Amino acid sequence: MKMQSREYPNIGETLYEATLPNGLRVRVVPKPGFSTCFAAFAVNYGGCHRNFNFEGRDMETPAGIAHFLEHKMFDMPDGDSALNILNANGADPNAFTSEDVTCYYFQCTHSFEENLRLLLKFVSTPYFTADTVSKEQGIIGQEIGMGLDSPGEAIYYNLYKLLYPNHPVKDRIAGTVESISHITDKTLYDCYNMFYRPSNMILAVEGDVDPDMVLAVAKEVLSPQLHAIPEASFPEDDNMLPAQKLIVENMEVSAPQFMIGAKMKPAEKGEKALRQSLVAKLALRLLAGYSSPLYLDLYSKGLLSRNFDYECNVTAGTGALLLGGESSDPDKVLEALNQEVARIAREGLDSDRFERAKRASLGARLRGLEDFENVCVALIFCLFDGYCVFDATEMLAEITKEECEAFIKEHFSPERLAVSIIKAKRS
Repeated sequence: MKMQSREYPNIGETLYEATLPNGLRVRVVPKPGFSTCFAAFAVNYGGCHRNFNFEGRDMETPAGIAHFLEHKMFDMPDGDSALNILNANGADPNAFTSEDVTCYYFQCTHSFEENLRLLLKFVSTPYFTADTVSKEQGIIGQEIGMGLDSPGEAIYYNLYKLLYPNHPVKDRIAGTVESISHITDKTLYDCYNMFYRPSNMILAVEGDVDPDMVLAVAKEVLSPQLHAIPEASFPEDDNMLPAQKLIVENMEVSAPQFMIGAKMKPAEKGEKALRQSLVAKLALRLLAGYSSPLYLDLYSKGLLSRNFDYECNVTAGTGALLLGGESSDPDKVLEALNQEVARIAREGLDSDRFERAKRASLGARLRGLEDFENVCVALIFCLFDGYCVFDATEMLAEITKEECEAFIKEHFSPERLAVSIIKAKRS
């Protein structure tokens, strides 16, 4: 088996792709002459995958188990840590768990093939004991405690409680001290054996590497068996209105912080998902980007600072449009947002500004291609959603002003907005 190539002349990239008989999808972006190589090995399993059906059985697992599993996967049967082994071999390894993906990765400037073997080996070699799980519960418990003291995490999860009160996306990925107390070595093995299957995983590589070598190493190290994988069960939610409109919490902050959010029904996987993502991100840039009338007006009045940001987050069957930052008066920010949405609904978007925003979006995507980590992680997330991130630049050119106007009008109407605020504790 050899990898097949796809050319993207508009961005100057070539993508090699293949699917092994065991179901593993492999993607390689060769970069001849570059010294750095990056590899990411990801499983379609994250913090929200707590309830699922496997071989006819409905199963429920504790909150935080995917994140816990990520921590323990670095343990090797010989007592060493995969982190230490990769570091000693000149690699810089790490991992993360999101709502629906767990990803293990490294970058290096030499010994790439050996490091790739190490990555695939440790992620395919589970080793858990009752003693090491008990020790990890204390370590992750401390991590959970630090998260509870983070205003950024509090404002985010509080907002999701307003938007999706019945969905696990509202819960912290690391779980709670109580929930992880129910995790044992057996539950880790059970979840690993169900989800960590090549048919549920993707390997993405970028650098000065031979694509066929990457494929050969994956075929050699990983199990050749094709396995069934669990079917995640998420609560269905067709109501686009938030359960509640406002939540306020007092914490140790120097200035009030806020996050405004609206639900968005995720499109079907594939090209529809890609187009929805592009329209959403472009609409957010036009509505609230640093060059938007809304931001410039609020910034000039001292109601927003440069830490203001926005994002479109589609994960685990949910979709949300988020924007927030610090403000002395979040109520005035919300009022100004409503007024700007109403103005756009009446007058539409300025044509010249729309074209500038689209060019700026294209420029940001092209700059992102310089970051190997960004490319590999994007390839993984997008492939799990049924499309290739390299198709985005061509499709972005097709997005119309009318699509963005309709998107803003539909998703940012006042009744669809929820607000999370963190205020400073009074002394």
